Amino acid sequence: MTNAIILSIAILFAVFSSDLGRRAITTRRLLRPLLVAGGAGALFLSAVATSGDGLAIELAGLGAGAVLGLFAASFMRVDHDQVQGTTFTQAGIGYALIWVTTIAARLAFIYGTEHWFSQSLNSWLLAHQITGDALTDAVVVMALAMTTARTLSLLARSHRAGGGRVDSIRTADSVG
Repeated sequence: MTNAIILSIAILFAVFSSDLGRRAITTRRLLRPLLVAGGAGALFLSAVATSGDGLAIELAGLGAGAVLGLFAASFMRVDHDQVQGTTFTQAGIGYALIWVTTIAARLAFIYGTEHWFSQSLNSWLLAHQITGDALTDAVVVMALAMTTARTLSLLARSHRAGGGRVDSIRTADSVG
């Protein structure tokens, strides 16, 4: 679970540093989280389940992360500046609260698995033939899916705001 804690804190830092306030949507801003998610997945996912309840819990983590990422992205305003030809996002306290609440809940769950309800969780995992690795992977997948869904939402919304022109995103690289 240490991997999930490290990943959660890193994601919170990355999201806040790249999203809060008014920020240009750049190719780099869209690709960076996807590359980080891919690298983190390769680094932190230990033994992905391929069947049974282990797979089900990992898919549940994936689904929950995607929904939370889209929910968080809905708190970002996306605007296109016709003069500069650049698409921007504006994220404030509502956006930040969703990420803080989600990550705090994830960290509380991780802490709880080791200190508050470890015995009952272990019994449940055993009864459902789910490994601890599958549970850890579900938490990691949830974090990665949240970040990925937020990024894909920004990509889609930036295309709509900029009239679907990819060049409106690429020219933003010179802005920031």
